[in-house]
Amino acid sequence: MSSLPDLSEMQIRRYARHIVLAEVGGIGQSRLIAAKVLVIGAGGLGAPLLQYLAAAGIGTLGVIDHDTVDLSNLQRQVIHRTSDVGISKVESARRALGDINPEVQVQVHDERLTAENATRILAGYDVVADGSDNFATRYLLNDTCYRLKKTLVSAAILRFDGQVSTYKAWQGPGHPCLRCLFPVAPSEDAVPSCAQAGVLGALAGTLGTLQATEVVKEILEVGRSLSGRLLMYDALAASFDEMTIAKRPDCPTCGAS
Repeated sequence: MSSLPDLSEMQIRRYARHIVLAEVGGIGQSRLIAAKVLVIGAGGLGAPLLQYLAAAGIGTLGVIDHDTVDLSNLQRQVIHRTSDVGISKVESARRALGDINPEVQVQVHDERLTAENATRILAGYDVVADGSDNFATRYLLNDTCYRLKKTLVSAAILRFDGQVSTYKAWQGPGHPCLRCLFPVAPSEDAVPSCAQAGVLGALAGTLGTLQATEVVKEILEVGRSLSGRLLMYDALAASFDEMTIAKRPDCPTCGAS
């Protein structure tokens, strides 16, 4: 993270409800402004995540997505508007974030995340927030973040259920990675996509907002991290459950750390 900036009078007014929090204060807000966060996907999770991070004053927000806005997206991807149908999601997100907070520098990556470009893209950020919808991307992010020592906040949603956790296995014992939780990717038949099984639109808002909260906590270094814990939400039951994630000694990514 770069050196902490001094807050302007306008910033003190904009972030007043943060600054009055003892756990944040002026120094904490300066940390948020100096932070660089990459959001994977401008879809259901990325939409609320990006908006709350921009409102919080994250100084540099990166967003990577290679898709265009479709009418079927609008039921949950609330960063996009009907007039955005047909344009790239990253450009639609850039415009929306500029309206929310023009001080935030938005870096768009209109490309698919691959093994060839992952290191180049992730290296420029402090924290990575994963809103992807497939295990291949999740594993790629997990392994790259571990290698680059980047904190990864990951969430997933399907139908009426969601989950979120934080991974920073590079910090050693007590900090598992995604492969400790899911050593092998489930088959496509076992985990259908949202297009196949459906997803409650507001659920994306719930989990994306939880992700934003965890990203901010990691930057501020306040509260209890979700590293080593999986938080699960059942919208139909209106209930949260928590599962401890054990660090696997045979994990192919972090087992030796």
